Amino acid sequence: MGRKAGQLYLNPKRFASMNKPCMKEMISLLNCLSLNHLNDEKCARQKELLTTCMEAQTSSQKKAFGSINYHLQRLNKGRK
Repeated sequence: MGRKAGQLYLNPKRFASMNKPCMKEMISLLNCLSLNHLNDEKCARQKELLTTCMEAQTSSQKKAFGSINYHLQRLNKGRK
């Protein structure tokens, strides 16, 4: 199945296994907003939970290290 030019194509198999953090908090906020006719003052608790969850996700930083291909290329360059 080919892609048409100008259209966005997402591989569903690639995104099926993605971790979806803060999904419960976001859904609860959206439900609260829909029940309260977009009045965010009544949904302050859900909004606070979502922001704390999002902040926790951004604060966790991964340990930076190069890929095996990068190191192999770097070592090979030194041999020449």
